[in-house]
Amino acid sequence: MSRTFGVFIPQGWKMELASIKGPQAKWAKAIEVAVLAEELGLDSLWTYDHFHNVPLPAHETMFECWTTLAAISQRTSKIMLGQMVGCAPYRNPALLAKITANIDVMSGGRLIWGIGAGWYEHEFKGYGYDFPKASDRIRVMRETVEIVKALWSEADVSYDGKHFHLDGAQCDPKPLQQPHPQILIGGGGEQLTLRVVARHADASNFGGNLAEFAAKTEILKQHCRDVGRDYDEIQKTWSPEIFIRESEAELQAAGSRSFWGEPVEAWTAGNIVGTPEQAAEKIQQYIDLGCTGFYPWCSDYPETETLRLFAEQVVPHLR
Repeated sequence: MSRTFGVFIPQGWKMELASIKGPQAKWAKAIEVAVLAEELGLDSLWTYDHFHNVPLPAHETMFECWTTLAAISQRTSKIMLGQMVGCAPYRNPALLAKITANIDVMSGGRLIWGIGAGWYEHEFKGYGYDFPKASDRIRVMRETVEIVKALWSEADVSYDGKHFHLDGAQCDPKPLQQPHPQILIGGGGEQLTLRVVARHADASNFGGNLAEFAAKTEILKQHCRDVGRDYDEIQKTWSPEIFIRESEAELQAAGSRSFWGEPVEAWTAGNIVGTPEQAAEKIQQYIDLGCTGFYPWCSDYPETETLRLFAEQVVPHLR
């Protein structure tokens, strides 16, 4: 499976646009980074599906994922466009099928559909969504995937699930990509989420240090055996934070860039932090575990130094 490399668009989720005054200037930065990533030859751009900032809601700009991707699809022409990952309970699945199909057409067949069960309770409650237990949210995600796949391919869809009921739904236009856009399921829940991955996903995304990542792959392999799926058909991806500087002195001066407040040692261990050579070595360790998709968030946004170093001095050595 070929290796693919992308980055997140700065949307404001991690307060990365707070230093820029005014929402229009913040949006201009998002466009600037998206266009630059394509010019630098990266494979994909990614958005978060959130409404409130982290680690706490801060009344700071947070651009919505689907409208962001629709707009970015018209400012780019080649780079793939994905979500890491969409929150299934936030949108009716039939409407989501319509949105995703439209984005695939608008972009000329460049959608990667990322989907997950959701976790940010403050958002759920703030926006008036129910926040059921994790097992129920995962079942909502599973039904969402089943409905979207059906509407992407069938003329008329009826569905009778525990959470959703459709009666003759139509979704036109269909996506351009055949048989359908890549379906990426995010989350590392070992009993339920990874079983949904084994049944339905073209790609998976779960984080963790090397040992944690390796353990999740073994669990996914077992789920694939249980459902009769070829494990190697599923692309394994990783979306850490990334911070690259050309010298050790610059890295030491920067300290931890963790928006969660992690100490530098812990933050470095779970993410891609280092010189270009060190970043490539870290990514290679995940490649050795079967990971082939790398979609990090640049911890120095709104600066673009990490983005440039990643695209120009790391990725060429790993393709």
